[in-house]
Amino acid sequence: MRIFSRTDRSIFANWWWTVDRSMVLGVLVLILFGYFMAFAASPAVAQHIGKPTYYFANKQLVFLTLAFVVFLVVSLLDAIQIRTLAILLLIGSIGAVIATLVIGVEAKGSMRWLRIAGLSLQPSEILKPAFVVVMAWLFSRQRAQFDSKALWLACALLGLVSFLLSMQPDIGQMTLIFLVWMCLYFLSGGSMRLLVALTLIGTVLGGYVYATKPHVASRVDRFIDPSSGDTYQVDNAMEAIRSGGFVGVGLGDGQVKSILPDAHSDYVFAVAAEEGGLLMGCLIVGLFSFLVLRALSNLRDEKEHWIQLAASGLICLFGLQATINLAVNLNLMPSKGMTLPFISYGGSSLLASAITMGMLVGLMRRRTASAARVDVAGTPIIRILGKSFGGRI
Repeated sequence: MRIFSRTDRSIFANWWWTVDRSMVLGVLVLILFGYFMAFAASPAVAQHIGKPTYYFANKQLVFLTLAFVVFLVVSLLDAIQIRTLAILLLIGSIGAVIATLVIGVEAKGSMRWLRIAGLSLQPSEILKPAFVVVMAWLFSRQRAQFDSKALWLACALLGLVSFLLSMQPDIGQMTLIFLVWMCLYFLSGGSMRLLVALTLIGTVLGGYVYATKPHVASRVDRFIDPSSGDTYQVDNAMEAIRSGGFVGVGLGDGQVKSILPDAHSDYVFAVAAEEGGLLMGCLIVGLFSFLVLRALSNLRDEKEHWIQLAASGLICLFGLQATINLAVNLNLMPSKGMTLPFISYGGSSLLASAITMGMLVGLMRRRTASAARVDVAGTPIIRILGKSFGGRI
């Protein structure tokens, strides 16, 4: 039985007939898997710190439900509305990141969180998808209209965001944003000389961070030479993955969640692999791979350059974050506090993942050529920003 008829003109019916339902299903499966892992991995962590058994699990259920609602709402927006939302979110999140440096909550030596109504918010998470969409818009303007102001603004925003994140410090998020920016610039047909120059600058900055940030140097040193320091979390994560074998030790019977303080967040994949084995690990990797490949496949028919860039950037952001988390769990790169989208514990991360995938699904909805090229000169936020580009938008 059909949910909506093709003659139904409501916003939900239009969404149903234009959206890629396979991607919506893939996101829903990831969210359901997040529900499952919240109950599997978090009780032991909660008990370890003296909280009620299902303290983290209950909070995660609320976060995941909210994330699904946000995903659906954002995916209902058209391309122009998504661009406007990204601009507003970028302005707000930059302001919030600045606020963390002044009134933020310090944890583990970093000022990354704001305390709002009893909840912790990490603005840098929300900044990422907004930054990607705005950069895609600027690069497309520079490419299509030879607008040098757009390129300079894109470079300035990269420098500002990188500086703010380095002040928190949050080297992982800064590196991720820099890599996605480079991908977008390359895909937009940018100058290879500038790409090489930025690569050299990134390498130099990486060396500077290694030399001046002891916690970064420690993680790199321990990855290269495990005997140089404490590798407790990585060693136990690897042992858990090995002990899981092909089918796992059984749901609820894993031990790693009882001994790792970050089992519910950074090392949730190790918990899944121990209890569900290679099968569970392949399922997780397969879900992320499906979403990335499906999105790339859909982009083949996209005609609008800025939408191509924005969707590609969001795919890079989503795929790179998942890859980094999995690589850390498998000891393929130095330890980094990067969450696994929709599965790791954390409200800010879930909200950012929902916005990312909502924007991606919304941008790839089928639409007519006229809808894709709708005149947005009357949109207030676009009109204001247009003054910076000589009135052209």
